[in-house]
Amino acid sequence: MKSRWNDGDAARYVEAARAAGQSEALGLRIYTSRIIGGDPDLVLHGGGNTSVKVTSAGGETLMHIKGSGWDLDTIEAPGLPAVRLVPLLETRDGPKLSDPDMVSLLRASLIEADAPNPSVEALLHAFLPFAFVDHTHATAILALADQPDMRETVRHIYGDRLAYVPYVMPGFDLSIVADRIYREHPGCQGLWLENHGLFTFADDARLSYELMIEFVTMAESELARKGVALSGPQLSDGTEDMALRARLEKALVREGSPFAKGAFLDYRSTAAIREHAAKDNVEAISLRGTVTPDHVIRIKPWPLIIEPDADEAAIEAALAAYADRYRVYFARNATRSSEPKQMLDVYPRVVLVRGQGIYALGASNKAAKIGGDLCEQATRAINAAEAYGRFTPIGEADLFDMEYWSLEQAKLKVNAH
Repeated sequence: MKSRWNDGDAARYVEAARAAGQSEALGLRIYTSRIIGGDPDLVLHGGGNTSVKVTSAGGETLMHIKGSGWDLDTIEAPGLPAVRLVPLLETRDGPKLSDPDMVSLLRASLIEADAPNPSVEALLHAFLPFAFVDHTHATAILALADQPDMRETVRHIYGDRLAYVPYVMPGFDLSIVADRIYREHPGCQGLWLENHGLFTFADDARLSYELMIEFVTMAESELARKGVALSGPQLSDGTEDMALRARLEKALVREGSPFAKGAFLDYRSTAAIREHAAKDNVEAISLRGTVTPDHVIRIKPWPLIIEPDADEAAIEAALAAYADRYRVYFARNATRSSEPKQMLDVYPRVVLVRGQGIYALGASNKAAKIGGDLCEQATRAINAAEAYGRFTPIGEADLFDMEYWSLEQAKLKVNAH
């Protein structure tokens, strides 16, 4: 992976920030956020976050942190809302916060009351004692992070430069655990999050960014050491069966379906997708889960798998079996929760056509395209993970907890009224 840093571009962002009455650091933060977000092998569709700590004109320490609803590749100053740092640091040694309480604290700490919600990983950004903090879900990192028992391998690759963080649910708990691990490894330059991604940090914007590039490149080199060539982003060049699309649309657009008002299908057939879709054990691999936890919110825990020649009856039967499996999954996991869960719809968001390609499904064209982009990255990561060892993402219980996160459930309750 190559650094995209350019001194001239960085200077232009600094000048633009000054002209807008903003800090030089915020200008650099916008710049490096954009060059991170512009690389699909680092982040996709909100799958990463960045921050910078600054001192206000009044001498107060603030942190600009990526806000909900913004993508790094197009982020502007409003997408990096400022929060007061002191209230966030006080949570480090305070009582455990529920995630809704954490969100309330973050909102109460905003400088601008109408700013977007800060990232749910804002506390971890706050705890790390560096001006610049970068977090990504890089493809090469996921191919290795989704392997069993990787602690010693990570140490072999990175030595003491990265501290290893076992999987913890994103939010308050992850912030507390990762902060503790960082303090146990005070000389480290980043955090390796099992089944999740990578953090890097520094007091210099370029250094934090280029540490990210260096560490991802080292992951690529580890894959190459075992003969695994991680393919880059590819063009979708497979031929779509339009008759199969029509049969899928007919099965999906029905009363009670989330696609009742129309199903948007985004078809992808890259070389990597076809390689994945042709695996004899593709169903078993698919049932293991998503390559990074947040994907489950957009594309469900697993895809629907159909044959290329599936007729209407076969598609109907496959959808019914998918719904039955999903209901069992929900019932099996909802009983563990201390609070009642509202079951989401039982329809897939991805349909894998054996040997041929993938349809991402959405209630809008944008939702379907996002799903398609995630599937493209995921299949490349899964192919590399399987070639390296065994694709082993978070288990079902953790996946369910992510899909039925209280913050996501709260949105359902709001939408229901």
